[in-house]
Amino acid sequence: MAILRVSILVLSLAGCVSESRQQEAPAQDVFLKGTGVSVFAAGDIADCRKATPAASGAAKTAALMAPLLEADPNALVLGLGDHTYPVGLPAEFRDCYEPTWGRFKSRTWPVPGNHEYYSPHAAGYYSYFGERAGPPQRGYYSLRAGNWLLIAMNSYLKPEDHAKQLAWLKAELEANPARCTLAFWHHPVYSSGGHGSDKRMQEAWRILHEAGAELVLSAHDHDYERFAPQDSAGRRDDARGMRQFVVGTGGATLTPVRFPKPNSEYRNNLSLGVLKLVLKDGGYEWEFLPVDADGERDRGAAPCH
Repeated sequence: MAILRVSILVLSLAGCVSESRQQEAPAQDVFLKGTGVSVFAAGDIADCRKATPAASGAAKTAALMAPLLEADPNALVLGLGDHTYPVGLPAEFRDCYEPTWGRFKSRTWPVPGNHEYYSPHAAGYYSYFGERAGPPQRGYYSLRAGNWLLIAMNSYLKPEDHAKQLAWLKAELEANPARCTLAFWHHPVYSSGGHGSDKRMQEAWRILHEAGAELVLSAHDHDYERFAPQDSAGRRDDARGMRQFVVGTGGATLTPVRFPKPNSEYRNNLSLGVLKLVLKDGGYEWEFLPVDADGERDRGAAPCH
């Protein structure tokens, strides 16, 4: 039987009466109204080195998403990097990604990972996604999903280009104020997986935290992990912290989880799957959707700051 893990906020709707949960309930009433915008996210996706496209892990996660996207024409897909393996060649996008996740290309907003850049200048990635990857060879851009601001960032830039990206981020947040903000890039600032925490985007985290952002999505480690809200120093911050999800479960072989990092609330490397977010006017709901029928689901909700 699947194990259902539910956040404190969701439990508050089931009649829990602790003082803290009573205080959270009014926010729940506000942001759970309305349909919101659904977002499906994962990284580390298409690897056909040991399987045909139809038998690959990417085919399994694509089959999971296909009916959900068909039923919701306004839903978006976020590609969290390492879309193909091993080196991001145009042939990998054509022969492995296109037959699986390629069916969602017109609804996908991607960011590059390290495997895309194993080909010079990530040429296969930028050629395949075109305008949907943002300005040529830059890899960062923004978009709106309902009332949410979504910030796509490139975590594999050289220092000089990364400095330009950080300046752009500050300007973008100032020019486009939003109550709720989500950022996504490939390398997680915090991770209990084999690659571990990666500090190359630490300054971006600080800028986003100061601006009051809610969520960061990453991949790179081939597992699913949810963290409690944290500040720019990695301390738990329920009032203004950002919640990070690692979703490296898009189709590539799953990898071990090591010692849990501070503030890690849930980890799963047993099933491929995708993270579903519902972005509402005043908050968000999340659910990890495993491809395995008996796979664990991680589900919850939280208000925007």
